[in-house]
Amino acid sequence: MKRVLGAFLSRTSAATAARKDGEADGALALQLVRAFEDHGSGWFWQTDRQGRITYLTAKVSADVCENEEAAVGAMLTDLFRMDENSPDSERSLAFHLTSRTGFTNYSVRGARHGVERWWSISGRPVFDHLGHFQGFCGSGSDLSEQRRAEAEIQRLAMFDALTGLANRQRMRLSLDQMLSINGLASYRATTLLLLDLDRFKAVNDTLGHQTGDALLKQVSQRLTRAVGDKGLVGRLGGDEFEVVLPGEGHQDTISEVARTIISALSHPYFIGGSSISIGCSIGVAIAPDDGGDAETLTRNADLALYAAKADGRGVHRFFRPELLAGAQGRKQLEDDLRSALAHNQFHLVYQPVVSTRDPRIVGYEALIRWDHPVRGPVSPAEFIPIAEDCGLIEEIGSWVLRTATIEAATWPDHVRVAVNVSPIQFANPALPSTVTSALARSGIAPARLELEITEGVFLTENAATERMFTSLKGLGVRLALDDFGTGYSSLGYLRNAPFDKIKIDQSFVRGAAQPGSRNAAIIRAIVTLAETLHMETTAEGVEMQDEVELIRNLGCSHIQGFVYGKPVRCEQVLQQLQTGEGEVKATGHRHSRAPRARMLRWATLRVNGASGEVRIRDLSSSGAMIDGIEFPQSALGCAVQIEMIEGEWAGATVRWARGEQAGIQFDEPFSLDRLNTPLRPSRIRKSA
Repeated sequence: MKRVLGAFLSRTSAATAARKDGEADGALALQLVRAFEDHGSGWFWQTDRQGRITYLTAKVSADVCENEEAAVGAMLTDLFRMDENSPDSERSLAFHLTSRTGFTNYSVRGARHGVERWWSISGRPVFDHLGHFQGFCGSGSDLSEQRRAEAEIQRLAMFDALTGLANRQRMRLSLDQMLSINGLASYRATTLLLLDLDRFKAVNDTLGHQTGDALLKQVSQRLTRAVGDKGLVGRLGGDEFEVVLPGEGHQDTISEVARTIISALSHPYFIGGSSISIGCSIGVAIAPDDGGDAETLTRNADLALYAAKADGRGVHRFFRPELLAGAQGRKQLEDDLRSALAHNQFHLVYQPVVSTRDPRIVGYEALIRWDHPVRGPVSPAEFIPIAEDCGLIEEIGSWVLRTATIEAATWPDHVRVAVNVSPIQFANPALPSTVTSALARSGIAPARLELEITEGVFLTENAATERMFTSLKGLGVRLALDDFGTGYSSLGYLRNAPFDKIKIDQSFVRGAAQPGSRNAAIIRAIVTLAETLHMETTAEGVEMQDEVELIRNLGCSHIQGFVYGKPVRCEQVLQQLQTGEGEVKATGHRHSRAPRARMLRWATLRVNGASGEVRIRDLSSSGAMIDGIEFPQSALGCAVQIEMIEGEWAGATVRWARGEQAGIQFDEPFSLDRLNTPLRPSRIRKSA
C-alpha cells in the first residue's frame, strides 16, 4: 500500500511540475508575443469557424475600429479590404475563409473610412486533434512606411528631379491616355509641342553645368506660366521640353501658344550675376491628322522641330507630310552613303590656292564629291551632315586623307594639299596615327599636308584639345583655322593653338569691294591679327576680279575661289601646274555687284497714288526684279514705292521694263537679312 501511494504521489508531483513548467513556458511565450506586438511592426489575429475575430492585436484593433473591444466578434472581412491593385486580389479573403485555404502576404487596409494604414497579412486554417475546423489564425505586418516609400519612388519615376515637371515617362503615359480616349469617343484633337532651347549648350560650356541647371529651372517656371491651364508641361531631358494640349486642334490658337512660349523663354535670364539670353524652337503635330498614336505623333513633332531649327531657330513649325518624305529621303541617303565607299563612288577635286605676291598656285584644297549611281552628283552640303549624324564621317575623312596625300605625291614638291578635319575626327585620339599612316603610305613630306580645322573644335576646349594640337604639330604637318569668324566667338584659343594659317570666311569677302561695305575693315583686322601671330591668311570664296586687287592690298597672303577656277580632278591639277609653272590668271566678272537672291515673294507697289500686288523674282540690296504689272516705256525713271515688309514703304525708281517684268532701283540700300520678317497671312496664302 505504501509503495502504491508513493508511486501515486510521485506521479502527481511530476505532473504538477510539468504543469507548472508548461504554465511558465506559456507565460514566457505570451510575454514574448506581447513584447513583439507592442514594439515590433508585426501582429496576430484569430477567428472562429464563422470568420469572426476572436483575437486581434490591440494596436491594430485601435486602427480598424472605434475602440479596441469592438474588433472582437466582428467579421474579418468587415475590418479589412483587399488592395484592388494586388496581383492576388482575384481571390478575396472571403474566398479563403469559405474554402478553408491558407493565404500569404495579402495587402489590405482598414475598411473603416479614413483609415490610411496598409498591412500585409497571412493566415492558415486551424483544426483540432479530431480534424474538426476551428477557424483561422495568422499574422500581419505594417506596410504603411513601405507604401509611402513606394509612392515616393513612383512620384520620382514620373517627375523630373531638377525641375519638378512631368518627365518623359509621365508625358508618354498622359499622351497615350489622351489619344486612347479620343479613339473611343468622338473626334477630339490633341496637340503635341516639342521644344528645344537654342544656344543652351554654349551656356553649359562657358558658365558651367550648375548655371545650366539653374537656367533650366527658370525655363520650366516660365514655360509653366506661359502654358497655364491649357495643357501639360514636361521635361524630356537635357534642354528638351514637351507640351501636350488636350482638345486643341486650331492652328491659330496653337500658333499663339507657341509664340507666347518662344517670347517668354527668349527674355534675358539673370543667374549668378550674369545676364543670359537663349531662344527656343518648337515643332508641332496635331492628332489624329498627324498621328493617332504617341510614337507617330512624337516622330512628326520632332520632324517639325527639325524644320524650325533649319528655318533659323526661334520659330515654330507645324508638321507637313513633305517633312516625313524628306526624312525618309535622308534615311535612304544614309543607307546609300554606307555603301558609297565600298563601291568607289567618291572622288576628290582640288581648288587652287594662289599667292597674292605673284599669281602662282602654291597649293590645293581637297574637296570630296559623290557620284550617286541613281541620283547623280550629291552635294557635300547634303551628305556631310548626314555622315556626321550617322557616324560615317571618320571613315570618310580617313579616305579623303589617304587619297589626297597619295594624289598629291604626283605633284611638284613645293605644292601643298589641304584636307578638312571635322570636329568629330579631331576629338578622336587616333587621328595622329591616321595622319602618320597616310604620310607614310604616300611618301609626301609632312610640311606639304595642311589640316583645316574649324572653330567648332573649341566648343569643348580642354586638355585633350591641347594634346591633340601638340601631337599633330609634332608630326610636322601644317594647321589652318577654317571659316574664321563664323563659329566660336572667343579669340582666346589663338593664343595657344599652333595654327600656321587663318582662312577668312567667304561671308567677309563677298561684297567687300562694294562702296560702304565694312567687310574690308574686318578683313584688314584679321590680317593684322594673323601677322602679329606670325600666321598666313587665305581669303576664301573670291569670285570677282576687283576683289583680288582689294584683298592683295589688304595684306592677305593667299586667295582661294572661283576667280582662279573651279575645283578640278587630279589629272587637271597636273596640267595646271605644268602650264606656265603654275601661274594663273583671274577670270569671271571684273566688278562686284550686290549679292542677289532669287525668290517668289509678294509685295505691294504704289505708283502715282495707285496700289497693286506684284511678285518679287530677284532681290539685292540695291534693287529688285518684279512682275505682275505692265509698265509703259514712259515709266522709265518713274518714282515708285514698294512695301516688302508689312508697314514699311521703300522708295525706288523704275530702271527698265519689258512686258509685265520690270527692274527697280532702291533709293536706300535694303538689308537682305530682313527677309526673315513674316509676311501678312494673306500673302502667305498667295505665295503658297
